[in-house]
This record gives sequence, C-alpha cells and structure tokens, in this order.
Amino acid sequence: MRPLGFAALFAACVAPAFAHAADQGHIIIDSRLRFESVDQSGFATAAAAVTWRTRLGYETASFSGFRALGEVENVTVIGDRYNNSFDGKAFPVVPDPASTEINRAQLSWTGGPVELVGGRQRIILGNARFIGNSGFRQNEQTFDGVKAVLRPSKTFTLTYAYIGAVHRVFGHDSPQGEWRGETHLVQADVKTPLGTLTGYGYLLQFNNAASQSSATWGARFAGTRPLGGGLAVTYEAEYARQTPWRNNPATFALAYVDLGVGLKTASSAASAGFERLEGDGSRGFGTPLATLHAFQGWADVFLTTPANGVDDFNLNASHVFKPAGPLKSLKLAAAWHDFTAARGDGRYGREFDAALSAPLTPRLTAEAIVARFDGDAPGFASRTKVWLSLEFKY
Repeated sequence: MRPLGFAALFAACVAPAFAHAADQGHIIIDSRLRFESVDQSGFATAAAAVTWRTRLGYETASFSGFRALGEVENVTVIGDRYNNSFDGKAFPVVPDPASTEINRAQLSWTGGPVELVGGRQRIILGNARFIGNSGFRQNEQTFDGVKAVLRPSKTFTLTYAYIGAVHRVFGHDSPQGEWRGETHLVQADVKTPLGTLTGYGYLLQFNNAASQSSATWGARFAGTRPLGGGLAVTYEAEYARQTPWRNNPATFALAYVDLGVGLKTASSAASAGFERLEGDGSRGFGTPLATLHAFQGWADVFLTTPANGVDDFNLNASHVFKPAGPLKSLKLAAAWHDFTAARGDGRYGREFDAALSAPLTPRLTAEAIVARFDGDAPGFASRTKVWLSLEFKY
C-alpha cells in the first residue's frame, strides 16, 4: 500500500477541519450613519458633514488555535459641507473623508498563555491614552504589525507589539493618512488587591513624520474599592517621561501626569481629574497614536499639545436611567474642563460636553452629543460641535 502524499493527507484530514472552522465563524457588520456640525469662530459658515461608515468582515472559528479575520471599511460622504482635513474647503475640519480600504486582515494563534496576532489589526493598550484605534472617527486607526500577549497567570499580562505602518483616521488619500517606520510597544500589567499597576515603554519611529518619533516610558495605577451600600471609590495616578527617538532631530524631555478620584454605583459615576502634558515652549508632550477624542474634551481642540503644554482640570458625571416605555435604558454623560498652560500662566479656555445615548434594540444604538469650547487665547478658537448618530452592530 502506497503512503499518502501530502496533498492527499491534507485533503483527508486538514482540509475538512479548516472548512469547518471557516463555516463556524462569525460575520462582522458595523454600520454608523452620522451627522456632525462644527460652528467655529473665524469661519463664515459652519461645517455640516453627513457620513455613513460600514465595516463588513468575517472571522473564522478556531482551527488548532488559529483564527483568520478579514474586514473591509467604507466611508460614504452624503453631505460634504466640511473640510475633510486635506481638501482645502473653506469650512471647519471634520476628519471623515470618503474612503474604501482594508480595515483589518489578520491571522491569530492562541495556545495556552500565549496569543499572537499578525497583519493589519486593531491595537488598544490600557485606556488608549497613548495607543488606540480612534474609534470615534468614521475611519478607524489600525496597525500593520505583530502583537504578542503572554498571560502566565491571572494577575500578570505582558504585551509586545511591533508596528511597521499606521493607517490613520485621515484615510489613504491624505498626505498624513499613513505613517511608516519601526515602532516597538511593550507593556506589563499586574493586578493587585488595590488595583492594576501598569508599566510601559512606547518607542515610536516614523520615516515620514520624524518630528513625531519619541520614546515614552511610564507607569500607571488604577483601581476601585467598595465602600459599602453599593458605592465604590475609583482612583488613578500616572506618570510618564518622553524624549526624542531615532530620527527625531529635536531635543526635549517632557512629562505627563494624570490624577483622578471618583465615586460610582451600579448606574452612576462622578469623578474629578487633573491631566498635565508638559511643554517646553517649542513643543508639547505628544500622543500621536492615542484615541485622542476621549481625552481633553470632545471638541478636539488639543489633538496636538500646545508648545507650552496643557493642564486640564476636569469634572465628569454619568447616569443610566431606566425610563418607562420601549427604551430599556438611557445614558446621560457630561464633562467640564478648564484648560491652562502647563508652562507660564496662559489660559486656553473652558469646555462643556454632554452626551445622550439609547439602545433602540440589542444591535441598534442612537446617540446625540454636544461639545462647547469657549476659547481665551489666540489660536484656540471658540467652537460648538454637535453629533447625531445611529449605529448598528452585528
């Protein structure tokens, strides 16, 4: 009897198992229709953007620990009275250009305490203050590279990622839509009885954005402690130091500080915080790969840290209502910020934000958001932003 050749062995044993894994996977559908308006000082006409983002993808079931995932993203512009960040239109910026691209294309393997992911992928580390996917924008930020996660115990996680390219929210048609280089990310998380201690080093090097190349080393501690009666206290503290890296010709040494304390129940939360990104008069502490919209106010005034840095004193509150009628829940969130220079005594302005969201069905959510920034200094124009959105996820 002749031994089976490789092709015959694959057809007899491997192919059916792989076909089963592909057949037992799940479809990915993520569609968001959004209206965004920006009324900003210095512009004769407010921006009005109507965009429709759709992601379609598929992830296989596990096959000997392997999974494959592919996802395509399309952003269709329905109303285009806005500057998409590179088309030069005489409107305020709404960085949601029309685009169609591969959002994710990855192969992952999980074996015991090890997880490996290679290809174009979504990477979010910690609270996304330094590394995130910028999920609020219609075109998600994704990364080409390899990520390894080691979980040797329930209390310790070690993550390493190598990134060769960053596909930014501005889309592939923008001169700033893609950054290439060699970026290394390392992060260790240790769970303790009082909270999670995180240490990290983010070494960013971009061939076509050398001024953004930097080395950031830092530590964060965040936790929650019950006080009784359904009430708990929350707390966080973080410090980081940033210096030039590789091809950045500048000289700087800048600090990052974050402090916060709050109270929460099952349905409500309130907190007070202080965040400082230092500046030396020439440049500010940079977080170019962060989910920036989630920090320093939803009006997105401080996507780039001012040369004199920024101090952000903030108050935040949220509550989930259980209204009568067809809606199962209604979430209201609000925030207030006071922005001043970290270097010197300059004032930038104040901001108030509010958001109301409601799940209409288990897969369909409606949301309304408003952000009002009142500027106090040249270069920090007052603006009002409004978002109305409807999002479906499957």
